[in-house]
Amino acid sequence: MKRWYVVHTQTGSEERAKLSLENKIKAKDFGNLISEIIIPREQVSEVRAGRKRILQRKFFPGYLLVHMELNEDTYFLIKGTPGVTGFIGLGKLPSHLEDTEVEGILKRIEETKKLPTPKVTFEKGQQVRVTDGPFVNLSGIIEEVYPEKGRLKVSIPIFGRTTPTELGYWQVERI
Repeated sequence: MKRWYVVHTQTGSEERAKLSLENKIKAKDFGNLISEIIIPREQVSEVRAGRKRILQRKFFPGYLLVHMELNEDTYFLIKGTPGVTGFIGLGKLPSHLEDTEVEGILKRIEETKKLPTPKVTFEKGQQVRVTDGPFVNLSGIIEEVYPEKGRLKVSIPIFGRTTPTELGYWQVERI
């Protein structure tokens, strides 16, 4: 029975370990025993030099998720892969993940493909400076944060009175 297992790798070597593992699976014809290898990543939006960019960020650095049937052969195949340091589990036996845990991780990956999470988070009461739009270079205080929309309500003093303005995360920066 195939289950999801967490494999620990050297941090920064996840891609290399995944590629090595895929090559070993093809060479030994273990495709029926090990079906999927995932590096858990999310898409993150950031603004640099006034331009919005979408980046990939690992949210479990140093780990791979492997959907496999655990037996002696698959265990030693993975343990012997360059870049892999071992399985996560109690004692010497690897512990499998529950289906609900894996569903949550996969859901998070899919959600960030649709709406990337901001690299910078904002909080109510924080002071920000506008970097884009008609209020460029003006400063204001965050009144409300709408993380699901990636937007903020900012009070900006204009002509001696504060004006609430809704702005995107990419249009402001922390002061």
